[in-house]
Amino acid sequence: MTDISPDPLLPRPASPLIRLRTLILLRWWAIVGQASALVVADRIYHLDLELGLCFLVIGVSVASNLVAGFVFSRTKRLSEGDTLLVVLFDMLLLGLLLYLTGGMHNPFSILIVGPVTVSASALSGRATLFLGVAAIVIVTLLMQFYLPLRTEAGLVLMVPDVFRFGNWVAIVIAVVFLGVYSRRIVQEMRAMSDALQATQMALAREQKLTDLGGVVAAAAHDLGTPLATIKLTSAELAEELADRPELREDALLIHAQADRCRDILRSMGRAGKDDLHLRHAPLTALVEEAAEPHIGRGKDIRFGHGGEADPMTQPIVLRRPEIIHGLRNLVQNAVDFARTTVAIETRWTGDRITLRIIDDGRGFPPDMIGHIGEPFIRRRAPAPDSRRPGYEGMGLGLFIAKTLLERSGAELTFANGTEGVGALVEVSWPRAVLEVPATPGLGENRPIAR
Repeated sequence: MTDISPDPLLPRPASPLIRLRTLILLRWWAIVGQASALVVADRIYHLDLELGLCFLVIGVSVASNLVAGFVFSRTKRLSEGDTLLVVLFDMLLLGLLLYLTGGMHNPFSILIVGPVTVSASALSGRATLFLGVAAIVIVTLLMQFYLPLRTEAGLVLMVPDVFRFGNWVAIVIAVVFLGVYSRRIVQEMRAMSDALQATQMALAREQKLTDLGGVVAAAAHDLGTPLATIKLTSAELAEELADRPELREDALLIHAQADRCRDILRSMGRAGKDDLHLRHAPLTALVEEAAEPHIGRGKDIRFGHGGEADPMTQPIVLRRPEIIHGLRNLVQNAVDFARTTVAIETRWTGDRITLRIIDDGRGFPPDMIGHIGEPFIRRRAPAPDSRRPGYEGMGLGLFIAKTLLERSGAELTFANGTEGVGALVEVSWPRAVLEVPATPGLGENRPIAR
């Protein structure tokens, strides 16, 4: 899994994040909203505002938008540092507008939370923390420093101190909660996106290996005739060049190399035909194929097969790459953490197929059982005799297995066994989902009627 799994411990590359045009459009909306609020406050509610200074602040936003729109290309993307500066600049302008319009007495002071939410969704945790602290500092300063709201009659509009303090507390809580909440959601989405990408890559790899077998079989078949011709021609040349030993040796070498190519293609074609034609396989063969890469890893893998019916009537299933890869990951996990033995039990009834993978390791941590199958969580600690010391894993292998098998219609259960049994994973399918429908035979032979 190391060749396809993204490492969650490595930092993400500092690549461009947001288009500058997107931020410009959002800022135009903010400018229109701010200007509209000032016009309504002046014309409808007749508030005595410092309109000149207020529109000067808005003019700075307008000027910066115009410069950004004309100087930079429409497709320019901002790095994290550039985005942080733009968001911080907008936050400071908003704080200045609030200072000119009543500070924390202004109901629009809650808008200071907006830049923090944007940062939590698009920027790093450090940038979000910086903007969150900046927002708290701004609203704290606005508690003491501001120009009061006045009516045309000179009446000062103020809310009671308890409401003003409550507004400050609400904004601080909103900054912290929405910042953490948005950040957590974005991290979950990124982790899930990375894990799903790894799942698709794993499935694509299995599918390519299956398709490669068909290509090899076709190549072995098509190259058979040219090689036979080369072999025949070289043999005839060797007979005709009996009086010229140096040329006869070259002809015999060609003949020997043609034999060698024939043997190579024969072995490749045999493997390719296995992959090409054995689309259907008995259930036990499918399970043993999934576990085969881990049989020689120092742990005893024991198979147990059977069902309520005659074992000879076991289900015939499709050799689907996603099922093989999913089961292989589950077996790998069991082998990684088993002490000595892994048991794979296959059972089937008239309507259900069940597979159980049991190891004799330490089992899953009880507090993590409910999270098994989620990407990028820590799995069990390594066994003392593990061949990969220090290996803990991040749950990606189990996530891939769970995702692939659930797509095939399976239900997975993770649990710890009783004494002497470590982890237990049960995979169960409705038999009708997994089994290949029986095809009618050629029918009964009958004599041709004259």
